[in-house]
Amino acid sequence: MAHPIDLHVGQRLRQRRCLLGLTQQRLAASVGIKFQQIQKYESGANRVSASRLWALANALETPVSYFFEDLPGVEHHSAEADAPRTENGTLAPQILSNKETIDLVRAYYHLSEEPRRRLLDLAKTLAGAA
Repeated sequence: MAHPIDLHVGQRLRQRRCLLGLTQQRLAASVGIKFQQIQKYESGANRVSASRLWALANALETPVSYFFEDLPGVEHHSAEADAPRTENGTLAPQILSNKETIDLVRAYYHLSEEPRRRLLDLAKTLAGAA
């Protein structure tokens, strides 16, 4: 049985990979392993070593701490602070696995800085008006 933290790290790995539009094959190639190993990490079947987590974080352009965000009982301050949460306070998992959310984030990061900032301001204003 996989440890809950290994499952969490695997879930965060999958979320980030999907958010960037990477296949398991492409991510695996970028860190010099086979895609089956990525599958095992994402399912929690295999633990990710510290050095491999470092390589994956670099390939996914995120800090290592990203993989541990939203662990139950651990406080983190991030841009996800206002996102819908479960009863125990963690980010609702369906938020980042929703295709519409991933498409929205991809489109957002394809904008240049000024339109991106204006869109974010608009979203914050609309959220406050709700």
